[in-house]
Amino acid sequence: MTRAEMEARGWDQVDIVFVTGDAYIDHYSFAMALLGRVLDKAGFRVAILSQPDWRSAEPWRTFGRPRLFFAISAGNMDSMINHYTANKKVRNDDAYSPGGKIGLRPDRATIPYCQRAREAFPGVPVIAGGVEASLRRLAHYDYWSDSVRPSVLLDSKADLVAYGMGEESIVEIAKRLQAGKTVKDCRDLRGVAYFLGASETAPSGPDVVALPSFEAVRDSKDEFLSMARLAHHETSPFNAKTLVQKHGARTVVVTPPQLPVTQERMDFYYGLPYTRRAHPAYAGAAIPAWEMIKDSVTIMRGCFGGCTFCSITAHQGRTIQSRSEESVLGELETIARDPEFKGVISDIGGPTANMYKMRCTKPEVEKICKRLSCVHPVVCKFLGTDHGPLVGLMRKSREIPGIKKVFVASGIRMDLARLSPEYMAELAAHHVSGRMKVAPEHVDPKVLELMKKPRHTTFEDFAGKFDAESKKAGKKQYIVPYFISSHPGSDLKAMIELAVFLKKHGYKPDQVQDFIPAPHDLATAMYYTGRNPETGLPMPVAKGMRDRRLQRALLQFFKPENYFEVREALLKAGRGDLIGSGCDALIAANPPKEALLARRARSEKDFHEHTHMKDKPKPPKKGYRPQRSTWGRREGKR
Repeated sequence: MTRAEMEARGWDQVDIVFVTGDAYIDHYSFAMALLGRVLDKAGFRVAILSQPDWRSAEPWRTFGRPRLFFAISAGNMDSMINHYTANKKVRNDDAYSPGGKIGLRPDRATIPYCQRAREAFPGVPVIAGGVEASLRRLAHYDYWSDSVRPSVLLDSKADLVAYGMGEESIVEIAKRLQAGKTVKDCRDLRGVAYFLGASETAPSGPDVVALPSFEAVRDSKDEFLSMARLAHHETSPFNAKTLVQKHGARTVVVTPPQLPVTQERMDFYYGLPYTRRAHPAYAGAAIPAWEMIKDSVTIMRGCFGGCTFCSITAHQGRTIQSRSEESVLGELETIARDPEFKGVISDIGGPTANMYKMRCTKPEVEKICKRLSCVHPVVCKFLGTDHGPLVGLMRKSREIPGIKKVFVASGIRMDLARLSPEYMAELAAHHVSGRMKVAPEHVDPKVLELMKKPRHTTFEDFAGKFDAESKKAGKKQYIVPYFISSHPGSDLKAMIELAVFLKKHGYKPDQVQDFIPAPHDLATAMYYTGRNPETGLPMPVAKGMRDRRLQRALLQFFKPENYFEVREALLKAGRGDLIGSGCDALIAANPPKEALLARRARSEKDFHEHTHMKDKPKPPKKGYRPQRSTWGRREGKR
C-alpha cells in the first residue's frame, strides 16, 4: 500500500494499481483485498491506492506508471449512498474509513478516480468496477441530482467497466494485456461494458437488445420504464443478451453477465492467505465495517430473492454460488487459532443466511428462465430448498475447538426457513444471540407485491414457529423486524396500517430504513416514473421531504419527538380515530412534554440558523452579469 512496501519487495514497477474509496482491509469482504489476492496469486504485482486525495493526480503517481492498468473502484458502496442519508443530508460517519471519518472519498468517486488516473499517466488503460460503476453502467436515475444521468463510462472516460463480481474478469483482462493485447481485445469478455467510438459499428442481431437511447430515457418516462424492464429481463447469465444503448453519436455496449463460479473457484477465492486485518498504516484506528465482519464467515454469494429495492441480485447475480463444507470449516479452524479471537463467530452466512447450496433443480429450465425472482409471487417448484447441507454445516461449526458460539446475523429468508422445521429448530436453539433480525419490510399487500416480498402472513407464520422453537429450547428470544418507509407504492394509509400492526404486536423498531433510490434498481424506476415497470400502472410515490418525514415518523409513532408529525399524518389521512386515549390509539390527544420540548428545540435551531445566515454576506449570483442590459429585468422578475 506504500512506496516503501513496494521497494521492500524489490519491485521496480507494479502491474496494476488498484484504486479504492475504502480503507485497505485484507479480508475477502472487501473488494480490493479479494481482487488483489486473486491477481497476486495469478502472478501479478498489485499496489493498493486506498482513499487517495482526489484533488490532485499526485497520489496516482505513488507507485510509478503501472505496467498494465489502473483498476478503479469507489468501494464496497455507491459513494453517494455512503455520503448521504435518504433526506440528502451528509452522514456523520463512514463505516469504511479509519475512525469512521467522513470526507475521505469524493461524490461519485468512480468519475474523479478515473480522471486522475488518466491525468497521472496518459495512455495507461483504466478499468472501472465495483458496485458504483456496475449499477451505473447504463443511463440511470440519480436521486441526488434528481436527474437521469448517462452511463458512468461517459463521465469517467474509463476504457472498460467490469460489472458484477470481478474475479474472473480482472484476471483475464490482466492476462490479455500482459500478452500484448489492447483493451479493445477484451470487449468479448462476459460482464463488461464499454463505449464504442462514433465511427465504430454497434453489435446487432438476435442476440442483441437495443435499449432506448440516453436522450430518450432522459426526456421520456415511458422510455425510461421500457429501458428498466428490458435491462432487468436480460440479467440471467444463462440466457441474457448483449445490451446496446446510444448516447448521442456513441454507443454503450454491455455484454452478458459472467457465468456463476463453481464451488472449486469459490473455495479458491475464499481460501487465499488473507491476514484478516486492517493495514498497519491505520495504527489501530477502528474501521467500523471491519469491526462488524472480522469474526464472520461468508459461505455463499448471490440471491434469487429479486427484491426490487435491493442491488444484491443485480451485482452478485441470482444464482447461488456456495463454498464447500470443507472450505468453510477450514476457515473457522483458522479463526479459532487466532490469539485475538474471543470464541464467538458473529455471523455465518452471506447476502441471505439460508440459501446455502440452493439451486434450480432443472438445468434445462434454468437455461431459459427469465423470472426475476425464484420466490415471488410463490416459491418456484423447481427451486431446491433443502436446508440439509446448511444444517449440517451449522452443527459441525459448533464442534470446532476454540469456538464457543456461532451466530447467524445475515438476513433470514422467512418463506424458505419456515419450510424446514429442522432448520428452524437448529437456528432457535443454537445460533441466535437473543434477537433474530428479519426483514418483512411492510404489511400492505400492494406494497409487498411491488417489493417482490412475500405476503405478511409469511412473517407471522415464521415468527410463530420461531417463538415455539425458542420455547422448546428453553430460551427467551425476540424477533427484530425491519421495515421500509417511503417505498414506491406506500402512501400514508399503508404506513398507518403498518403502524397499527406494530402497536398491536408490541414492536418498537429502534432503526428504520428510509427508502433510497439506488441506481439501476427496479424500485428506483418506480420512484422516478411513479409507475410499475412491469405493468405501467401508476402508484403513489412519496417524493417530497415532508411526505417522507411523515412516513418515517409513523414507523416510530411511539417516540415523543415524532408526535406532531404522526398527528399531522393521521389527520391528513382521515384517521383521527387513532388519536386519543383508546387502546387502539397510536398517540394521545395531547402532546407529551417531550414532544413540546423537541419542537421548541427544533424551532430554536432553525431560528439560530436563519439569523446566522442572514448576517452572512450573500454569495454572488451565478449566471448573472450586472453590466448586461437584461440584468435589471431579470432581477425584477426574481
